[in-house]
Amino acid sequence: MVRRIDVTGAGGVRLAAWEFADPPKTEQPKAPGVLLLHGLMGRASHWASTARWLSGRHRAVALDQRGHGQSDKAPEAEYTREAYVEDAEAALDQLGLGPAVVVGHAMGALTGWQLAAKRPDLVRALIICDMRASALGAASQREWEDWFQAWPVPFATLADVRKWFGEDDPWVERRNPSRGEFYAEVMHESPDGWRPVFEPEQMLKSRQTWVYDAHWEELAQVQCPALVVRGLDGELGRAESQEMVRVLPRGQYAEVADAGHLVHYDQPEAWRAAIEPFLDGVLTKP
Repeated sequence: MVRRIDVTGAGGVRLAAWEFADPPKTEQPKAPGVLLLHGLMGRASHWASTARWLSGRHRAVALDQRGHGQSDKAPEAEYTREAYVEDAEAALDQLGLGPAVVVGHAMGALTGWQLAAKRPDLVRALIICDMRASALGAASQREWEDWFQAWPVPFATLADVRKWFGEDDPWVERRNPSRGEFYAEVMHESPDGWRPVFEPEQMLKSRQTWVYDAHWEELAQVQCPALVVRGLDGELGRAESQEMVRVLPRGQYAEVADAGHLVHYDQPEAWRAAIEPFLDGVLTKP
């Protein structure tokens, strides 16, 4: 079962949180909380398999971040790093999850470590999935702008979505069906075809708030146990990931073979195997 819980984020933005578990039939001890944060353009449902696996022992909630999924996409809303972090902070407070393990992919991982640096009382442990701490620079942002322009929207069918993002996208080096499925999950049917549930302009606005800066200083302020996970074919290189582990006061490292940037989506079983020992270590302690 999955149930939706509305959360009020920074500036009054309405956020949709999704709990992947049946509510307890009797009064039970409070289960350790886990907050799952998707990456840019993602949505809470991308965490479904991870959240259901976690829900056997933990209270797992995935958040549709502002501008994403079924959360508000108000054009006047802020899409700053501060707003995303305050949203996660609000979700932990309003859902009663803290201190929680925060699991983040890409942009969600950056939100997670910025939150852990700001509110160590709310984050008991952190999992960082394929997110770089280095500045990516102006060229990277321009490449993303060009990429959005290349999307052949509207797509006639979901099969066309899967094929373009999994095979035809010029930014794809080789066929990747799971990537096609990932993007099919962020499309909705409109009168003229299938379009993304987000506004590309808001995605670019969100991205430009971190792409020009490095984030090593906040990483060094994370005092809780932290696991850096990379896909061997992802965007986070081995040298940078190991430097991140070194900078983190209590950093650990794991990698997933045959996985690209969408580690948890590409290889869900290997992803779970990579993070389970870490979770066992931090969640079994009183």
